[in-house]
Amino acid sequence: MSVDRRGQAEAFDGIGQFYDDAFPHKEGQLAAGRRLAAALPPGSRVLDVGCGTGLPTARQLTEAGHTVVGTDISSGMLALAGKNVPAVEFRQLDIADLTADGPRGVGLFDGIACFFALLMLPRPEIPEALRRLHGLLRPGGLMELSMVEADLDDAAIPFLGHTIRVSGYLGDELRQVVRDAGFDIADEATYSYAPASTDVPPEHQIFLHCRRG
Repeated sequence: MSVDRRGQAEAFDGIGQFYDDAFPHKEGQLAAGRRLAAALPPGSRVLDVGCGTGLPTARQLTEAGHTVVGTDISSGMLALAGKNVPAVEFRQLDIADLTADGPRGVGLFDGIACFFALLMLPRPEIPEALRRLHGLLRPGGLMELSMVEADLDDAAIPFLGHTIRVSGYLGDELRQVVRDAGFDIADEATYSYAPASTDVPPEHQIFLHCRRG
């Protein structure tokens, strides 16, 4: 990784097998995945950024007939993803290293699923990450993006027995950052969600339905 996120990757390596038990429902993510799968032309090429265990999104998109490439920084998560959705090409790549061309290039896509991956970046990196995703989409391509609404920048939080660093925006600022990266926001949905195995209060999740402008 060109950016040193080894601590984040190691935390998710350790979380691995417990993640899907702690987040068993994911109504918002499932709904956004269905929307993306249905809105894309049949057999589209889709990038699943921060794919985790491959569940539910990579499997959902694959079962809908799309060709999926999944990326994550955690080798542990990717090992689980390869078992959960063997038809998908999974690659260990940081979002800051995503590029269409070159030896490690991932090519261009008709759609992108980016569910909670931007949470793992310090705020100064998020606009550039969004511009990278914009550049990976073909003209008119679609992106489903989710974030937790929170006024945070690279804050250390306990998470399933590990410490991770997270960032977030309040709603209006998030929408502006996304638009500034060149996306049109067609619609949005919000959900209140609490992990099953923790005592933390419910988080406010924002799902943005975007198109490359």
